[in-house]
Amino acid sequence: MAKAFVYCRVSTDQQAADGVSLDAQRAKAAAWCELNGYELAEVFVDSGISGKRQDNRPELQRALDAVCVTSGSAIVVYSLSRLSRSVQDTLQIATRLEKAGADLVSLSERIDTTSAAGRMVFKMLAVLAEFEREQVSERTTMAMAHKRSRGERLGQIPYGFGLAADGITLIVNPAEQEALRLIRELKSLGLTLRAIAAELNLRGIVTKSGSAEWKHTSIASILARAS
Repeated sequence: MAKAFVYCRVSTDQQAADGVSLDAQRAKAAAWCELNGYELAEVFVDSGISGKRQDNRPELQRALDAVCVTSGSAIVVYSLSRLSRSVQDTLQIATRLEKAGADLVSLSERIDTTSAAGRMVFKMLAVLAEFEREQVSERTTMAMAHKRSRGERLGQIPYGFGLAADGITLIVNPAEQEALRLIRELKSLGLTLRAIAAELNLRGIVTKSGSAEWKHTSIASILARAS
């Protein structure tokens, strides 16, 4: 008979009283085992622990270790939120189980990778999660491009510019632009970064932070951003 390892979790006292108590989770998992012909091998419980991360829940790690070394076994949870509240963690756990030849059963979402249909549903969820991550990345890239096209600040204020009164729009800093012109000119003449820094120090030109001491690393960063 295949074995099932049950994992239960509650993070607050309130959760223990609103229908997802530890006893309720155990009972539903036990019913699944009986209905599907699995031996309930062991129950692991993390009580009063958030589900945001998997690495701070010792009983979850014990449950995963147990199911991954037991051939043909499954880990059973009341819902995916009991397993993890992080999509990334959930997918990492699923990948680990798949590599070990173990299954994941989530009763609330009716995800059951012991069946072909269950495996298909879970893979669809993984694809949707990846799609959402790519959309977020795409929206961020577009937003940054829009800000750049409008001359708005993106992170650190670049050398040669300052901020307008609105705290967003970049405006030219004449003194820094002149220093930037000099840096480029010295670079075109073949001076090393350290030599350029020494020349700026000699002329008393201050850095973005107001320091009178230039370093070659600062010169490199300025040239990289200005290119």
